[in-house]
Amino acid sequence: MLAPIALFAAMTLNSAALKAEQIGDSNILHTAPCTKQAGERQVTLDINPKPVRHMQELTFRVNAEPAKGLPATLVIDLSMPGMMMGKNQVTLKRQADGAWVGKGLIVKCMSGRKLWQATILSPELGNPAFTFNVRD
Repeated sequence: MLAPIALFAAMTLNSAALKAEQIGDSNILHTAPCTKQAGERQVTLDINPKPVRHMQELTFRVNAEPAKGLPATLVIDLSMPGMMMGKNQVTLKRQADGAWVGKGLIVKCMSGRKLWQATILSPELGNPAFTFNVRD
């Protein structure tokens, strides 16, 4: 009986810690691009239209400086921290201006939760993650 309670408590505490540590850094995505340091590179994620809402087509744009040595295609994994939502990935293709761009959708969670994480799956970049709350 105690094991399920302990598991629930750990999930709740981990979720609260994630919110406190990570939401603030990327919630700027509702008004502007968000930039993170990824090793020796600066990685910027932009999502449009703004504010970022679920159940609408979104354009994801990634810039990396320096971009030398990065592949022509990047993938963004969209997930909800602490909840299994199924695979939702967006393929980004390198554009003439040097940015990677692709279109995707953030689904609406039936539980009402709005915390999402966009992780750029790239060994060269160290898989930087941007966490934000999706708006209604």
